Amino acid sequence: MSLSLVQSRALLGMQAHPVCVEVHLANGLPSFTLVGLAETEVKEARERVRSAIQNTGLEFPGNKRITVNLAPADLPKDSGRFDLPIALGILAANGQLDTRKFEGYEFAGELSLGGELRPIRGALAMSLALSGLDAGASQPRLVLPEGSAEEAALVPGTGVYRARHLLDVVRQFLPGDTPPEPVAGWERLQSSAAQAEAAYPDMADVKGQAAARRALEIAAAGGHSVLMMGAPGSGKSMLAQRFAGLLPAMSTEEALQSAAIASLGGRFSLERWAQRPTCSPHHTASAVALVGGGSPPRPGEISLAHHGVLFLDELPEFPRAALEALREPLESGSITISRAAQRAEFPARFQLIAAMNPCPCGYLGSSLRACRCSPDQVSRYQGKLSGPLLDRIDIHVEVGALAADELINTPPGESSAAIRQRVVAARERALARQGSSNQSLQGKAIDAQCRLDDAAAKFLNTAAARLGWSGRSIHRCLKLARTIADLAGAQSVQLTHVAEAVQYRRVLRATP
Repeated sequence: MSLSLVQSRALLGMQAHPVCVEVHLANGLPSFTLVGLAETEVKEARERVRSAIQNTGLEFPGNKRITVNLAPADLPKDSGRFDLPIALGILAANGQLDTRKFEGYEFAGELSLGGELRPIRGALAMSLALSGLDAGASQPRLVLPEGSAEEAALVPGTGVYRARHLLDVVRQFLPGDTPPEPVAGWERLQSSAAQAEAAYPDMADVKGQAAARRALEIAAAGGHSVLMMGAPGSGKSMLAQRFAGLLPAMSTEEALQSAAIASLGGRFSLERWAQRPTCSPHHTASAVALVGGGSPPRPGEISLAHHGVLFLDELPEFPRAALEALREPLESGSITISRAAQRAEFPARFQLIAAMNPCPCGYLGSSLRACRCSPDQVSRYQGKLSGPLLDRIDIHVEVGALAADELINTPPGESSAAIRQRVVAARERALARQGSSNQSLQGKAIDAQCRLDDAAAKFLNTAAARLGWSGRSIHRCLKLARTIADLAGAQSVQLTHVAEAVQYRRVLRATP
């Protein structure tokens, strides 16, 4: 038979679209043509596939006119994931394999020149796409390289097979051979994840800083964003690096989504399974690096931090365009990347923890060192952060520097485990009441869940008028007060809860 069909998948954003690899052999001048909107790395598969087939002792039809079509033709294809299905299609079209045995299987893998299979990006996204199909005998099974197969097997109920070499795959589909057992990745991780605790840094390492610790506890309980301002060395980065340890354990769905995005970005590791990610991009990062982009679109730092923490240190030093690009994802929890011929959507429900100095020299308001900045310098430095961005950050807290004797003599603080217990209890109250975190409340749900008594409502109205708050600021203050009430175990939002929330919503604008 001179025509063969092999199934695979192409990645576009979080979606893994089906691709049919069609291979046709014909008489004529020897050639190897690859069509179907393939990127450069896909076109280079011609040389990899030729060498891999020849070096494994199989027959490559070098005297034929070989045409490979990756259908549908208008779907972009990238990376070396199509090497394996192209090689199998050539062998089947040349009569060395029975193409009928490929039915019910999908293949992906990059080939070395010697025939070894190398891992690919997005294996978990492919497996998730298969799990979304109707269950039954027609559900395809995946054949992937070692490393990628263990990753794809994390999705419950999917059939994934591991292969280390092109010959391993060929032997599976020879007449009379029995397919190997599927990779058992999900069951193994379920048993280990139930026993092992994520290795987060402990909040007990932080001495003092009661106000900042309280702010982070509230942020973890309600899913709020935080901006910390303080002098260099006051502990802002140390606090932020321990924030993920305050968050509740990830659910299975959250762990799969986070792992799938990490797989698309080439950052997935089995050792980090079910641990909330903390992404800390350098302040030279561009807008594309933060929100994603490229051709085809790749996830940015905000998506890689999905269900985790995005820590932006030295916030005013980030490019203005990069910071302004965060405004919509902070509200919607997703990012849509649109290009002339492509459109991809990535989830981006992250918690923003930002840190900054109060002035260029960093010591404005410090009791340890004098500030040498002029009022104009301070104004320009703090003016790098726009009002709309600051308006979207729920909590603003000042982190004061500790004197040497305080740092040495202060006992260790409360552990992350103790704080996490209160956070989990508060989140469970919110989920039982409204089915989501307080930060996710919108519209009528805010009015229904954040009702104030007369004294609290009067206090909030007065504060909003004096501080010139926008409607967004008022709503965020209400949600913040609801979280403080949940931490206190209160059924309703009271005056004390609103008063504390107002303190956190006062945008920091220190003056010399």
